[in-house]
Amino acid sequence: MSAPGMVRAAAWVVQRDLRLATRRPAQVLQPLAFFAVVTLLFPLGYTPELAKLRAIAPGVLWVAALLASMLALESLFREDAEDGTLEQFVVSGQPLTILLLAKTATHWLLTGLPLTLMAPLVGGALGVPFAALGGILSALVLGTISLSLIGAVGAGLTLASRRGGVLLSLLTLPLAVPVLIFGARATELAIAGDSLTGPLYLLGAVAVLGITLAPLAAAAAVRIGLE
Repeated sequence: MSAPGMVRAAAWVVQRDLRLATRRPAQVLQPLAFFAVVTLLFPLGYTPELAKLRAIAPGVLWVAALLASMLALESLFREDAEDGTLEQFVVSGQPLTILLLAKTATHWLLTGLPLTLMAPLVGGALGVPFAALGGILSALVLGTISLSLIGAVGAGLTLASRRGGVLLSLLTLPLAVPVLIFGARATELAIAGDSLTGPLYLLGAVAVLGITLAPLAAAAAVRIGLE
């Protein structure tokens, strides 16, 4: 099985999912709207004082990003399972891990990357200083990649479940706790103007571990779900 063939197959999956996303813009915009609404409600419901908002900004940003990324997870594999696309992936002769990794990458492009780019807008409402945005963006890039990979495993495990949304949350949230802790710590250090090298290294390690293991686990879970 040639490497160029796997690359072409993965690129086709990404292009296909991006085309499908353009036909359902509401499904793509829903996580972004949720992220914006949740973060912007805190100045209204808690306090308008920037000093106090700045203290809770790391937790608010990361919890909102985690919950927003999960909104698009249930449909990650389910629709393709219902129309037979996943079965075609299995019998296509291409590695299922590569094809599912391509689908996970598309999920990040449609959810994780826009959430990261929205961070400066919502961060300003939470009193985040401009100088901290570079570190926060770096942490969110690494963190959202890990969240998409973890979510892919959960989506595969709940593929055969009729009430997959609740089960998906129960499976994914505990696995995402390290990302939440390291990401919030990196954001806190960035706001304080301190070095955030340590949390960023840990977020990078989680992302590398996820890229290495999550596609294999997702592929095994999808095969079981299709049986």
